[in-house]
Parts: sequence; structure tokens; C-alpha cells
Amino acid sequence: MKDAEWYVNWFNSPYYHLLYNNRSESEAQELIDHLCNLLHLPTKSKVWDMACGKGRHAIALSHKGLDVMGSDLSENSIAEARKQEHEYLHFLVHDMLQPFRDNSFQLVCNLFTSFGYFENESDNYKVFSNAAESLLPAGSFVMDYFNSAKVSSLDSAPYSEIRGDIVFSIEKTIRNNSIVKRIEFTDQGHDYYFEETVNLLELVDFQKYGTAAGLKLKSIFGDYKLEPFDAATSDRLILLFEKP
Repeated sequence: MKDAEWYVNWFNSPYYHLLYNNRSESEAQELIDHLCNLLHLPTKSKVWDMACGKGRHAIALSHKGLDVMGSDLSENSIAEARKQEHEYLHFLVHDMLQPFRDNSFQLVCNLFTSFGYFENESDNYKVFSNAAESLLPAGSFVMDYFNSAKVSSLDSAPYSEIRGDIVFSIEKTIRNNSIVKRIEFTDQGHDYYFEETVNLLELVDFQKYGTAAGLKLKSIFGDYKLEPFDAATSDRLILLFEKP
């Protein structure tokens, strides 16, 4: 039997949630504010936050009066997100490689580089296809990824993150056109090692995934204020696709 992909166990690990316990709520709110101002979605429009983690973007979307479904592969993340559920905000465990509710949503989001983890590029096409199939006609798909050109040029010196009594030693390298983050730490006398691998995908890659899924690329942005994208300076690559 094939071993599970690295993210299956790591994203569900309590250590993953400990290391990344400082995700910015204000950053998420900033992106959602600008997206909603751009898209002008009617109240109670249905939204799918694909790979939502603990739901910070889904929660922000629901505060805009939208009817939001958040999904993630991590059972622990969804258990945490469900503490915020209400009539127009729901969460469930779902693998974005699997189809989900055809022709149901005005907006599908994949935010904060929740993509590019797969060993086989065919899986990237699957995600885009699933997003497209889940959209209503004229619906929008928003993909938020890091700017690979800028990420690959940054200083890759090892560094540490301290969470309570645990010191996470982290080193980033580039291997096989992916950024690889090596994470090592010791807890209660046990040594642990995890490795994150995220593809250095560029605009041309997302264009071909979108085209194959029948989506039209409408806009490209470079940050959470939705300012124009610049490959040399932008922190993010945010793409707005539309289903014809």
C-alpha cells in the first residue's frame, strides 16, 4: 500500500497546530474584505472554502453575510473550526482531490497556499476541476499562493521557532522545483522530524490548470489588498478565475 502523502499526517498533528498557532486573523480579514468589495456577492451567496484549516477565512466570509462551507482533510482542524459553526457557517472533513457538490457555489476559495503539495501534477488539475464543477455558472474561483519567484530568492538560513518548551529547528531548501521545509524538534525525550514540500508553481502553471478546467482567468493580484502582481516584489500570487 502506498504511504500517505506527507501532509496527511503532518496537518493533523498537534505539533503542526502548535508551530502554526500564530496565524493572523487580521490578515485573513483584510483579504476577505477586499475580495468581497471586489466581487459584490449577494447576501447568503454560497461559498466553499476549500482546504480551510481551522476556518479563519471561512469565519471572516460568514461575517460578510455569506453562506459558507469550509472543508479540510485534517480532522483536528475541522474539530476546532466547528466550535464556530452557526446557521450559515459549517465545516466538514473532505479531501479536495475528491469532487464536491456540483453546481452549488457562487464562490470557491483556496487560500494561504493550501495547494501545491502533491507528488503528481495530475492532482493539481483535479483540484481545479473539482473547483470548477462545484461552481454555478458565472461563479468565481480564487487561488491564493505564495509568489514562487520571491520565495525562491529569499535567504534560506536555518532558524528556530519556540513554542512553550519545544524548540522547532527549521531549514528551507529548494529541491526538484519545490521548496522543502525540514522541521526537527524534541518533546518529552522523543525526537521528531517532519518535512513540508510545496511546489514552486508560477503563473503559467495556474493558467494551464484553469484552462484545462474550463475556467477563465479574470484578474491577478500580488497582495491581500489586491494590488497588481509584480513577479519581483509581490508577496502573493492571487488569481481570480470565472466559470463561463
